[in-house]
Amino acid sequence: MSKLFRLIAICMCVVSASGVQAAERIALVIGMANYQHISTLKNTANDAQMISSVLERIGFEVTTVVDGGFQDLQRALSTFSFEAETADLALIYYAGHGIEVQGENFLVPVDANVRSNRDVQRQSISLKGLMNTVERARKMRIVILDSCRDNPFGDALDSIETVQAETGQTDTTRGGGGGLAPADPERGTLVSFAARDGNVALDGEGNNSPFALALADKLAQPGLEISLMFRQVRDQVLSATANLQEPHTYGSLSGTPFYLAGPTDSQLTAGIEDRSKVWSEIRPEQQLQLAALAQDGDTRSMLGMAYMRMNPEQEGYDPAQAVDWLARAAEAGSAEAQFELAKLYETGIGVAQDDAKALDLYRQAADQDFADAINDLGFLYYQGGVGLPQDPLTALKFFERAADLRHPQAMFNFAALIDDGIVDGKSAGDAARYLYDALRTGSQDVLNILTERPTMFNDATRKALQAKLAENEFYSGGIDGDFGPGTQRGIRKAYGLEE
Repeated sequence: MSKLFRLIAICMCVVSASGVQAAERIALVIGMANYQHISTLKNTANDAQMISSVLERIGFEVTTVVDGGFQDLQRALSTFSFEAETADLALIYYAGHGIEVQGENFLVPVDANVRSNRDVQRQSISLKGLMNTVERARKMRIVILDSCRDNPFGDALDSIETVQAETGQTDTTRGGGGGLAPADPERGTLVSFAARDGNVALDGEGNNSPFALALADKLAQPGLEISLMFRQVRDQVLSATANLQEPHTYGSLSGTPFYLAGPTDSQLTAGIEDRSKVWSEIRPEQQLQLAALAQDGDTRSMLGMAYMRMNPEQEGYDPAQAVDWLARAAEAGSAEAQFELAKLYETGIGVAQDDAKALDLYRQAADQDFADAINDLGFLYYQGGVGLPQDPLTALKFFERAADLRHPQAMFNFAALIDDGIVDGKSAGDAARYLYDALRTGSQDVLNILTERPTMFNDATRKALQAKLAENEFYSGGIDGDFGPGTQRGIRKAYGLEE
């Protein structure tokens, strides 16, 4: 395992490759209004244009699709998905008809000619498809649906078969009525509905929906942390609709604070990775809002409160209180809180050192597919730690599992182990795939190694990586294992740097 720790040893290196970073924040905004076969919508195109304008103003690179057909949407989503791999944040906003069929949500393009639930499935874009489109963005993924309007098909879809994609069976469950089914996004993805699942959103009396107006207002406010932003959107819509419409969010973002319109001048930049420092910089009034949400049981707010107590540079530094907040969030099921609390038990910060408790918490987080915990368990099994004996074979399983969850360090380490010939059944092509995927996640360390020290990998792995770059149109030279200027340009492009 000679290469296993090389990444850690150089983790403070600075990128030396020249180039301009690809767009860090991108958005796809969709507005469906002039439907060809069902009722048209009054404000959705206006809403899309307004949201596009706001997002562009706060620094997003925006693609806007208005009144697109099914093929138009498929092309736009395919392009956006590829671009999202090198973006820190990928956001999709959809305004138009939405319908629930058999517990799954579908967004209806303007050319849909639907007579059955099966037609809905075949001619519409699923919410799962939108979530898959943004899933590889590097830091944050957001899908916003202003589409919970009345079912445009009424009772016409009653008792008409739907297709079971996995089993090939059919079902006669009717399509949804008003509103959408609850969303269940993966960790790190936030889905926002204009109205809570099962309820209907309003078009509004003017040129825009109440939800779009509130969203545009809050999106543009610098220094407003994202989870608090969506809570304020909710409150504004409730007020504007006399409590008739309540927006709702699903999923969980990471514990890193984020400002869609950017931080204020007095706040730390989003590039600082120390969460305790960044959380400590949120405005006092927002800290009060965060505390209220934490008391109401919001686990991300509990994490924020904990991180603020873990900053030794602040007056409020109190590791014991941080442990209390993390314990509450961990008990409520937050994998990130379980992981952070495990580290405190392992090191004895804010709580009595307890290897058994730390190991139990690492395992709880790993059971929820929290990649940081899985990767750390790999190191603990490899090195022997928190009471575990050295067990390289078990360590390999954890490294592979974390790598398959796209953990950048795990992908590099597992590629290095494959390259060393330690992993049975894996080839140079597998090593190259993990290295390529680590590049696409934005791993600066992997970029440094591949541009400055490529010969640490075997010739077969280097050739396989060149082939992978060529497959994705980042490289057009020979597959010779020589990482000359052409290959280096391809590596930088794959990372997201443009010449």
